[in-house]
Amino acid sequence: MRSSSSSAAAEIEHYARALRAPRIGDAFRRLGDQARTAGWSYEEYLAAVLSREVSEREASGAALRIKAARFPGHKTLEDFDAQPSADRTLIAHLGTSTFVDEAKNVVLLGPPGTGKTHLAVALGVQAANHGHRVLFDTATGWVARLQEAHSRGKLAGELTKLRRYSVLIVDEVGYIPFDQDAANLFFQLVASRYEHASLILTSNLTFGRWGEVFGDQTVAAAMIDRIVHHADVLSLKGASYRMKGHQPTADTA
Repeated sequence: MRSSSSSAAAEIEHYARALRAPRIGDAFRRLGDQARTAGWSYEEYLAAVLSREVSEREASGAALRIKAARFPGHKTLEDFDAQPSADRTLIAHLGTSTFVDEAKNVVLLGPPGTGKTHLAVALGVQAANHGHRVLFDTATGWVARLQEAHSRGKLAGELTKLRRYSVLIVDEVGYIPFDQDAANLFFQLVASRYEHASLILTSNLTFGRWGEVFGDQTVAAAMIDRIVHHADVLSLKGASYRMKGHQPTADTA
């Protein structure tokens, strides 16, 4: 009996390597002991072994997607407490990443320090955990990338490549104004993803002031129209969380 068990174990290890499923090789003995003690059926045991492989493979894939996204740091929705008055119901819904499946956008507006980037990254992390490819950069970073592709005559190919990402995060729209060429490139990025894939954008400016950023009210209006047609827009208000504990005190002298 022992010889038969050892032979079966060796076969399982071989099959696990052949299938490139190392967690099966690690887990089948431990789960086998648990199955015998609890009286599991063969089907229940097999389901438990395969579930362990799938869950750990998904966790590993999520970690790789998060690393590839180039986030400026790891943020979570649970840690988002910069604005207690924020719409928690909507934020929780966005955390399900349903908006990605629907190719909708998310726009986060508000003054500096109100948690826009934190929330954008946290939603990106959630999307990566749900199996989506995500890529992060600032607005100026995206424009620089498109300018470089344009200079090589490969702008169309770059936009096609970026469309393979389910989510692009565009941080800090409005902090630095664009010249006309940069504004046109940014418009092409937005237009290429319209109703195809999601954008998460953060900006310190209301939509009414985006014309100042892009140097042309018409271009700004056309861009905003495509962004908000299928979008959730959150306005974050309040003082900068970075200034907490650094408020000037009254002179009592």
